[in-house]
Amino acid sequence: MATQDRNVSIHPYFKVSEGKLETFKELCHRFVAATATEPNCLYYGFSFKGDEAHCREGYEGAEALLAHLDNVGPLLNEALKISVLARLEIHGIQDELAKLRQPLAHLNPAYFTLECGFRK
Repeated sequence: MATQDRNVSIHPYFKVSEGKLETFKELCHRFVAATATEPNCLYYGFSFKGDEAHCREGYEGAEALLAHLDNVGPLLNEALKISVLARLEIHGIQDELAKLRQPLAHLNPAYFTLECGFRK
């Protein structure tokens, strides 16, 4: 079964430096505030397991994801001063993933191709 869902989700996992978890969590509120203004963001939020943080986020296609990264670039640079990007996954249909491979190559993400499913 094919899918017409063009949604792209990005799943960054951060390992927060020792003693910096509260600072990182404060930064998360700034990420959320900045992202809330993006018209093509479907969902966005942070979850935690000890000193590990995960940002759960989805966008209406590759262009929306790239616009988001432009929007939060300075915040991401701040976050990476007190954490390490331990893993980065990007999920979506092949056509949308193809638009992201070159612009995100420096982040070395793992790409997951959506092959079947639906979205309501």
